[in-house]
Amino acid sequence: MTAGIWILGDQLSQTHPALASLAPAEARVLLIESTSVLQQRRYHRQKLVLVWSAMRHFAAELRQLGWSVDYCEATTFAAALQTWITQHGIRELHLMDPAERPFRTAIERLDLTVPLVWHRSTAFLWSQEDFAAWAQPYKQLRMELFYREGRKRFGVLMGDAGQPLGGQWNFDHDNRKAPPKGLAGPEPLGFAPDATTQAVIAKVERLAAELAASGAEDLPGQSEPFRWAVTRSQALAVLEQFIATRLDGFGPFQDAMVSGQPTLWHALLSPYLNLGLLHPLEVIRRLEQAGLERDTPLASLEGVIRQILGWREYTHGLYWWFGADYPQRNHFGADRPLPVWLEQLGGSGMACMDTVLAELDSSGYAHHIQRLMVLANYGLIAGLDPQAFTGWFHRMFVDGYDWVMQTNVLGMGLFADGGLLASKPYAASGNYINRMSTYCKGCRYNPKQRTGPTGCPFNALYWDFLSRHAETLRRNPRMGLVMKQLEKIPHDELVAIRSAAEAHLGAEACPG
Repeated sequence: MTAGIWILGDQLSQTHPALASLAPAEARVLLIESTSVLQQRRYHRQKLVLVWSAMRHFAAELRQLGWSVDYCEATTFAAALQTWITQHGIRELHLMDPAERPFRTAIERLDLTVPLVWHRSTAFLWSQEDFAAWAQPYKQLRMELFYREGRKRFGVLMGDAGQPLGGQWNFDHDNRKAPPKGLAGPEPLGFAPDATTQAVIAKVERLAAELAASGAEDLPGQSEPFRWAVTRSQALAVLEQFIATRLDGFGPFQDAMVSGQPTLWHALLSPYLNLGLLHPLEVIRRLEQAGLERDTPLASLEGVIRQILGWREYTHGLYWWFGADYPQRNHFGADRPLPVWLEQLGGSGMACMDTVLAELDSSGYAHHIQRLMVLANYGLIAGLDPQAFTGWFHRMFVDGYDWVMQTNVLGMGLFADGGLLASKPYAASGNYINRMSTYCKGCRYNPKQRTGPTGCPFNALYWDFLSRHAETLRRNPRMGLVMKQLEKIPHDELVAIRSAAEAHLGAEACPG
């Protein structure tokens, strides 16, 4: 009889608490690569390759450290798990708390013959209990207050007497520059697939072919070229390359969107943080150390640390704090089905949308402003079903999980929670996209027109959204200025805007 450790696919850390609590001679380790995940969601091929290849590499690394590791390819988690327990005489099963509520519920419902031993997650800096203790006194949970508390708690970018370096907590106003002509970032670090990754690519392509042959919904995205890191050493190399070539320039243009430049100065670390290959505090400490040594502009250094210490921890904490009914919220009563071109990752006719979708198709990635101000912005003003759209984000992005996407998409992007997370809807017209991107140049639509054959759909949808929800939006103090602008639009023009929005939405619902 021996103990068993089941390591989930997003817990690929050698500091996993179950590994730390037992010695290799006392336990066997199990990783399960189950195709049952495709029954619930058709994941992007690059995401499947990333997770399964990282799992296989992690299993090999644990074996080199002396662990007895069983790697099981299965059709379901439950059958593989119980078979393994029986075969190896497992007396108790050790697990780390999953990052997502549904997976823990599913595990607890399994009819297993051994007791479960749960270990508190080490994947985040704030435990659920610590976050709850912070959140309890507040009526509104704003990220800025949480971020400041995190800076103090972990002693990050702090000066004397508990004051932030540079005399202010947030340099976001310095990091919103529009892209000048010819803006280009450094080449990101990528890795050629080794034999293990190539085998996973072949499996994913085989699964896709089987789905297509059966007439079922195909897997989205392209599996090649695949350039993501799949080991901890590779993920650390990405971190060091970011520091050496991208950190100093991260700040000013982090909101910019440039055709042919899908990553600019973005760190590309989120997939590895979310898989467990990197730990958030080690990344924060390394960024702080290197940034101060290099005299990195504080706006850039603080900006990237805020993404990890602030936003990542904040959204995970909110995921658990908001409760199990949060994913079903739909503040605006949006119910429009997702357009066909979203699943096809292209074909909308809008240059901004099709550029982002093409990048997503090839890599499973888009940076945060592309996600918020192109993809989610469209979903908000077009009235797309928030549950369907949030699920789409989960499936399509290599760093997508329930805890990530519910707060980021349903809350921040779609305002479906009615303001529990964001203080106002992040709705924008084509003017914002034209200012912050190069996408509008050469587009068939004119970002300065609201209606007509060349009127930008973002414009018609934006003003129609404000008009449809005017009564609700007027009660939001941060929407006062734009609602006054809406009141200045003549009635006949609003009718034309409504007609243009309906024409666009009607066309998108008819594929081909």
